[in-house]
Amino acid sequence: MDYKIEICTNSVASCVEAQKGGAYRVELCAGIPEGGTTPSYGEIVVARKLLNIKLNVIIRPRGGDFLYSDVEHQTMLQDIEIAKKLGVDGVVFGCLTADGEIDMDRNKELIDAAKGVNVTFHRAFDMCKDPLKSLEKIISLGFDTLLTSGQQPTAIEGVSLLKQLVNKANNRIVIMPGSGVNEDNIASIAQQTGASEFHFSARESVESQMQYRNPALKMGGTVVSIDEYAQNITNAEKVQRTINKLPVN
Repeated sequence: MDYKIEICTNSVASCVEAQKGGAYRVELCAGIPEGGTTPSYGEIVVARKLLNIKLNVIIRPRGGDFLYSDVEHQTMLQDIEIAKKLGVDGVVFGCLTADGEIDMDRNKELIDAAKGVNVTFHRAFDMCKDPLKSLEKIISLGFDTLLTSGQQPTAIEGVSLLKQLVNKANNRIVIMPGSGVNEDNIASIAQQTGASEFHFSARESVESQMQYRNPALKMGGTVVSIDEYAQNITNAEKVQRTINKLPVN
């Protein structure tokens, strides 16, 4: 099987490491602790300059749910337009209705705006009410890829639904397992689901070079626990090790 690996990246540095490690594509995000938000345009520009592999960006104006206001929807449309001008290969988004259905109207508008680049429906799918019914709606809208953990916290826990989705999709859309995929479980997920594309981060903590550190405050406040003197950066060797664990045809 021809496997393709997408690395969820949180910075240009992670994008470069993903490329070194043999990734087919990156999904560039900001706000990883919130599940990923739209990255800055500067990061998109620099990533595009440094990457020879595919570059997708997430279009998500905030963390939280996937029920967007009119203003947020307009923001997403503008973000797609600018991302296309900056040379991305694809965009990643997903809108739901208040009752947990796929928002057909809003997703269609976003897909129309994204014409000419690849479109992925992200893990908003894992928050929808009826996964098999929702799959058909996502296919009918024209999405190229569906990123999902099988509606479980991690893909290894969601293998049962992931297998159903791969079978039901029947090559009409790419089902890409993501969340908790790593070198210890990627082979098992591949064998159990029949999926050919996988999404993971392969990040490791890198200690800050700051010598002076003010212990009196945290920039993120006290509610969110983030180590402000470390960065989580994708590691090329970890990417390669995970790829090497995929089953040999």
